[in-house]
Amino acid sequence: MDLMIMQRKDARGSGGHDVEGLLDELYATPPSDFVAGREELAAGAKADGRVEDARLIHAARRPTLAAWAANLLLRSQPAESQRFLALGRALREAYRNLDADGLKELSDQRSSIVSALSRQAAALAREAGHRLSGPAQQEVASTLRAVLADQGAADRWAAGRLESALTSPADFPSGTAAAADVAKKPARAPTAPRSSRAGGEGRTRRGPQGRHDGRSAASQAARRTGGR
Repeated sequence: MDLMIMQRKDARGSGGHDVEGLLDELYATPPSDFVAGREELAAGAKADGRVEDARLIHAARRPTLAAWAANLLLRSQPAESQRFLALGRALREAYRNLDADGLKELSDQRSSIVSALSRQAAALAREAGHRLSGPAQQEVASTLRAVLADQGAADRWAAGRLESALTSPADFPSGTAAAADVAKKPARAPTAPRSSRAGGEGRTRRGPQGRHDGRSAASQAARRTGGR
C-alpha cells in the first residue's frame, strides 16, 4: 500500500478521518497498487464503523495508466497545472468573444505546452516506476487538449481523480487557422433599440470596450503562460 496513504490514515486517527483526502491520495497511487490500497482503506473504515466512508472508498475505480499519470502531473506540479488551467480559460474566452488576435497568440503556445506537459507526466510516471507506452503518452496529451478546450474536462482533471483519459467533443483550430476561423464567424446582429436614444448610445459605447477587454485578458494570459 502507498506510504502516503498509510501516513495520512495514521495521522487522522479515529476522531478525524478525511475520506476525501484519502481518496485524493488513493488516486495518486500507481494503478498496480490501487486495488490493494482501496480494499485496505475500505476495510479499515468499515472496522471503525464508518460505513458510508467504506462505501465511498470501495466505489473508487482504478485509473488507467494514462489517467493516473495525468492525476500525478496535477498533484506534483500544482503551479504549472494552475497556469495550464488559466490558459484553457483564456482560450475558451477568446474563442467565445471572437478575439482573433488573442486566440492566435494563445493557440501558438498550446501545442508546445501540451507536448511539454505530456513529457513531464511521462517523466513523473517513470520516476514512480511506471513507463508510459506511446499510446499512453498520446492519451495524456489527449487529456490535456481536452482540458484546454472544454470546461467540463478541465473540472474533472482539476479534481485529480481521473479514471480514464479524456477526449474533447470539439477542439480549437491551431495557429493562424484559429484566427482565420474566428475571423470568418459573422458578428452578432445588432439588437433593435427599445425606446430611448440614450440606451442605444450606451450599447455603442459598451461594444468596443468589451472587445478591448477580451483582447487584454487573452494577451495577459498568453504572456503569463509563455513566461514560465
